[in-house]
Amino acid sequence: MGSTFREDIYDSSRFVITMELVPGEQSKGRSVDTVMSIAEDALSDGRISAVTITDNPGGHPSLSPDVLGKEIVNKGMDVIVHFTCRDQNRVGIESRALQLGHLGIKNVLALTGDFAGEGFAGQGAPVFDLDSVSLLLMLKMMDEGTLSRGDREDFFVGCAFSPFKRTEEESLCQYFKLYKKVGAAARFAITQLGYDARKFHEALCVQRDWGMQVPTLGSVYLLTPNVAKVMSEGKVPGVVVTPRLLEMVQREWKEKSNGHAATIERAARLAVVLKGLGYRGVHFGGIHKGFETLSSVLDRMERIEKRWRDFVPDFDFPQENGFYLYARDPGTGLCSKEMNPRVSKTSPADKAVFQVYRAIHRAFFHHDAPFGSIYSDLCARLDKRPLSYLLVKTVEDVSKKILFSCQECGDCGIQHLAFLCPESQCSKHTRNGPCGGSRNGMCEVHPERRCVWFRAYRRWASVNQRERMTEEYVPPRRWELNRTSSWINFHLGRDHQGEDLFKK
Repeated sequence: MGSTFREDIYDSSRFVITMELVPGEQSKGRSVDTVMSIAEDALSDGRISAVTITDNPGGHPSLSPDVLGKEIVNKGMDVIVHFTCRDQNRVGIESRALQLGHLGIKNVLALTGDFAGEGFAGQGAPVFDLDSVSLLLMLKMMDEGTLSRGDREDFFVGCAFSPFKRTEEESLCQYFKLYKKVGAAARFAITQLGYDARKFHEALCVQRDWGMQVPTLGSVYLLTPNVAKVMSEGKVPGVVVTPRLLEMVQREWKEKSNGHAATIERAARLAVVLKGLGYRGVHFGGIHKGFETLSSVLDRMERIEKRWRDFVPDFDFPQENGFYLYARDPGTGLCSKEMNPRVSKTSPADKAVFQVYRAIHRAFFHHDAPFGSIYSDLCARLDKRPLSYLLVKTVEDVSKKILFSCQECGDCGIQHLAFLCPESQCSKHTRNGPCGGSRNGMCEVHPERRCVWFRAYRRWASVNQRERMTEEYVPPRRWELNRTSSWINFHLGRDHQGEDLFKK
């Protein structure tokens, strides 16, 4: 193996190219042979720093990226494996991390993951015991030797985020969560897929202004009409292909040879724009049949990269009524340094409810509450009296089920989510920020209802405290407390708030 992805991304003289491989639902055969052939050709080409391997994309079963990754590493090509939280609980996740370390696969892209798809006899159970932020922290602790019996690993862990959200609420939530991920020791970042140069630029401006020093790769996909249609319909969570771009791709492909050439040209132009904007590299997707198409894209990039400013207008595909954090620079079509106003707010009634919840929480469920020591003593006594404990828990369960659709987790996290329940109102149970799958403010899994983080942002915005969403890491739910009283657990220091493990 020559230089590694880790070395290349910190080498300022090199523009990093990575390529996504998607395993099929076979353990051997044509699909596996194709993936291995592409990886071998990429290695021979010499311009690819690493290949990434997806982890059950779309939630459907496929060959493990760890197995393919080991074979590809053995051939001399560096690998980044996708590591999702969808299919295993924290024990299985830690075990998989140890497996990767043993296999010598050190590059990891930490993801919350798509929702569960169909497998044997129907839909699989979505686990989501951790989210991407807690996964990053777990891998960081494994690196430090503070987890798993003191053994130290050497993972190089990255994260993903989407700058292509249409609404203020979703856009800021994505950046808030990226801030947490970088604070949780993400060493690199990869964007989700979109075709809006101004949004790509916005992501770099946010990193600059918020002090996030993380090498970032922009995603580029080789669009065909069928794939573009699926993406435009929102069937690939987090990806944005606008109707105007879809129409353009469909026109180009009326003649197959013209469509193929247009696809190569679009990918090359977007890649050199990203290089010109300051991205550390490009992550290519849509390479399914052979490496030749990507080789043509890389050749074309070398010929046109000095003209990147000329191509910025080619990627002006804004979403209807889309939000931008920065005002448009009329000269470049990109972001200026002037901030656009943030106007999101919740309804007066919802704001009043939120303020009532905050006042109650400060008075009764805050470590600095005026009568905190009295509450702790009282809870210690109630905890030793079964009938009294049952009475308190019954009152708690009834009231919180009515107000919050409480799931009786015993480790309440509503205060981190603007007094909305992450267990009952988020299908992925995220406690550190939204997944990337929402679309126009609606939930990925239940598109008929608002994303709970969208609603939380509006509540914090109503009291001018949006940045509260970046202030703390929230540990994962403590399952040993399930069906117990979260009120008593809090005052006795049993819940996640009694830990300092994940605090900044």
